[in-house]
Amino acid sequence: MKLKIVNAILIIDILTIFLMLSIIFIPSTAMRVILGIPFLLFFPGYSLVAALFVKKEGIDNIERIALSFGMSVAISALLGFGLNYTSWGIRLDSVLYCITAFILVTSAIALTMRIIILKKDKLTTEFTLKLPGWDGSTLNKSLSIILAAAIFGSLGTLGYTILKPKIGEKFAEFYILGPDGKADDYPTQFTLNNGQITQVVYGDGSVDTTRGFGAVILGIINQEQQTAIYTVKITINGEPVKIDFDSTIDTSLEPIELQQGEKWENEIGIIPDQAGDNQKVELSLFSGAETTAEDSLYFWISVKPA
Repeated sequence: MKLKIVNAILIIDILTIFLMLSIIFIPSTAMRVILGIPFLLFFPGYSLVAALFVKKEGIDNIERIALSFGMSVAISALLGFGLNYTSWGIRLDSVLYCITAFILVTSAIALTMRIIILKKDKLTTEFTLKLPGWDGSTLNKSLSIILAAAIFGSLGTLGYTILKPKIGEKFAEFYILGPDGKADDYPTQFTLNNGQITQVVYGDGSVDTTRGFGAVILGIINQEQQTAIYTVKITINGEPVKIDFDSTIDTSLEPIELQQGEKWENEIGIIPDQAGDNQKVELSLFSGAETTAEDSLYFWISVKPA
């Protein structure tokens, strides 16, 4: 039975553009997962194979599909490897745009070669409804059955994953940065005068004589797979100290309520009240009503009297 369908290359281009628009304009949808799998594991290889093997005589359907899967894995990995050495890095948007560009460029080449070599410029393809490779040798028939089983197995696994997603590891990301947003250049030396901080020296040599505290950027990212409420406390040599946050001084930061995946990042001020060298500043993160810290960070300071 022969059917006329839209050219497979055009279908891939349309689905690729639809996926890109879905990711840009819709924050979270099952369609991103459904189209994302073939976008990474089939579309790049198919468009490249279509550009390399324009004539059907050069490669049969089962070989074309098998090559498409294998080459897609290699292409996605190589493009990701290349992005890792660029300023864009490996991020959702950079990977999306890079693979989309590859698919569209190779698709354009394939359609152009189809016009030049096959003298065809129609947007439809005649398709014979039969199992690929079934008219060939016993080996082709066996490979056709294996390929069909693999495709249906992959679809079943994908459906199960979407319906019953695995809950990932539960944890909270807890970090501190220097005032310039680097994991360095924390306050190192304080000058204490009549209970007031009059000078702070940072790791990069900069000096602050106006704010009355040592500034660091504190960050929390909720990866608990549910909404969580956090408390942050700071001690110096085991003794609680005051914290300046948003011009308010307190002994702790609470409550910090975050949704799953939400990030809290703000500058806070540390106010030591005792002179001494090599004092350990420890920041502790508590989740909910827990009395044991979920995570802790520390650095060392010296506090000198004026």
